[in-house]
Amino acid sequence: MTSSALAALKRHKVDQAEHILKLGADYQKHDLVFASETGTPLLWRNLRPRHFKKILETMDCQRLYDLRHTCATLLLSAAVNPKIVSERLGRASVVLTLDTYSHVLPNMQQTATEEIEKMLPCCELEKLGTL
Repeated sequence: MTSSALAALKRHKVDQAEHILKLGADYQKHDLVFASETGTPLLWRNLRPRHFKKILETMDCQRLYDLRHTCATLLLSAAVNPKIVSERLGRASVVLTLDTYSHVLPNMQQTATEEIEKMLPCCELEKLGTL
């Protein structure tokens, strides 16, 4: 979890505690991180229109699932190890992640070549002659 997400959750917890105090006995305590105004669980059918609409519009996404795809795409584009991305997606294996997002990684061969060139001194390769 990012530090900004953690800070937002901490702020939310404080705001929620203040809200619970205001409502008193009218608030139904279910120990939920995200709850309705009265403390009850959020309704699935209301998640998108009430709670995720602005986020989806900002990210130019149509569905909540698109946020997951966007996250994976951004991480892979930033050269985050596919195994780490796969774990963040909750997958047991990196295979599905690599199959699904291979279009994001077309320059991996070029990047690998550039990295190996940085690690191996040019003068050592010249001693080997033409490869």
